[in-house]
Amino acid sequence: MKYFLIFFFSLMVMLLQVPTLSAQWEPDVRLTYDDSTSHTELNNGWSITADGDTVHVVWFDNRDGNDEIYYKNSIDGGINWGTDVRLTDDPDSSYFPSIAVLGTSVHVVWIDDRDGNRELYYKRSLDGGTSWGVDTNLSNDPAWSWRPSVAVSGSYVNVVWEDWRGSYMEIYHKRSTDGGSNWETDVRLSDVLYHSCRPSVAISGNYVHVVWIDSRDLHFEIYYKRSPDNGVSWETDVRLSDLPESSNYCSVASSGNHVHVVWCDERNGNWEIYYKHSSDNGVNWDPDFRLTDDLGSSYVPSITALQSNIHVAWRDDRDGNLETYYKRSTDYGATWDSDLRLSDNDGFYSWRPSIAASGSCVHVVWIDHRDGNREIYYKRNPTGSQGIEEAEERGEMKFDILGNPVNQSVELSVPSINPACMPVNICIYDLAGRSVFRQELTAEPETVLTIPCTHLPPAVYCIRVSDSQNSWSSLFTVIR
Repeated sequence: MKYFLIFFFSLMVMLLQVPTLSAQWEPDVRLTYDDSTSHTELNNGWSITADGDTVHVVWFDNRDGNDEIYYKNSIDGGINWGTDVRLTDDPDSSYFPSIAVLGTSVHVVWIDDRDGNRELYYKRSLDGGTSWGVDTNLSNDPAWSWRPSVAVSGSYVNVVWEDWRGSYMEIYHKRSTDGGSNWETDVRLSDVLYHSCRPSVAISGNYVHVVWIDSRDLHFEIYYKRSPDNGVSWETDVRLSDLPESSNYCSVASSGNHVHVVWCDERNGNWEIYYKHSSDNGVNWDPDFRLTDDLGSSYVPSITALQSNIHVAWRDDRDGNLETYYKRSTDYGATWDSDLRLSDNDGFYSWRPSIAASGSCVHVVWIDHRDGNREIYYKRNPTGSQGIEEAEERGEMKFDILGNPVNQSVELSVPSINPACMPVNICIYDLAGRSVFRQELTAEPETVLTIPCTHLPPAVYCIRVSDSQNSWSSLFTVIR
């Protein structure tokens, strides 16, 4: 009778608490500790990226008397962080870094003044950020280069930036086909007698997707261009926004055949976040979808996509000061959850958020002024990529809990055919979303994984099994 009541109560808790697990954000974490000013990139590039449980962050700060590029990583999904690593070391300023990762290859681009004018530079790590190669000048032109964005897929590294080598700012592209060892010549993507700037790039399969803001229509609009062959050839420009008011600060993400673009515009009398979606690699586009609707200004959105899950972060002044807000969709942008305020610093400001997702975790960094100067802050949602219901419905990783409730350990039966799950990451969260167990194990087909839980007090928990592509989740109850 005792066990039945415990299990009945736990089942009720499970039914009540499942929706909150997918929206649970952990407390803010301060990443920088110095008296200087630290900056993330704008939304066109990314200041944070993740692959598996390794999270990478780049920023620039002036602790050394001039702006330099710094890097930091976490190898346990954002729980613990390593020390700051200075990536640049020259007497001139380096700023606006953008980062991309694939496995253990980490790629960083930034703008650098060391050559007497602003040039586009590149650096890479092939061991997950432990060691770094030499700096490489990618633009090498007397004109200014500015606002880079980088994306990687397989051995292809694609970089876009705005460049002043003509009479106007134009969008340029450069690629490497061997993981950053060698680079091809620059390709001019925009060619109009007006300014084109703030490009953002994403890659999915062989498709490279680029968006930027363009003034050819006598005010800024969002334009899109794609390459269907990893950056060899480029199709014609496509105008995504069509308004009498200006559109600005666009960001692009892609996953499979789906392309997602966010930006902010003034069609409603103040800056609001808008979203646009293509389900066929950019051939056709759905109508604009308004993401924010409040009396404050919402701007500079950052977007990431992982399968059907879309995550957007932006800065918002609806609360009287700048705060970081978040919104997600779990159905390719068809419907969206309500806005969620991530920072809470009355009297201070939080801005320039950058967002990334990997496996079951969503990661956000931003600039924060709560400490009297600008510092980099971080926040994560360990169950945010998909809710528990969605993870179970996918069926791509189907484990079974052998007996529930449990006492000393959780036993998982491994599917007979599941090659993508070897090895796998095992994570257990309490109902507040806090990680209480994390380990990488080998999941051989038709075996049983045993996860000890003697350290866990009686309660309901979420267990998540994931590899680099898929995940499976379920609830279980610990009794004594």
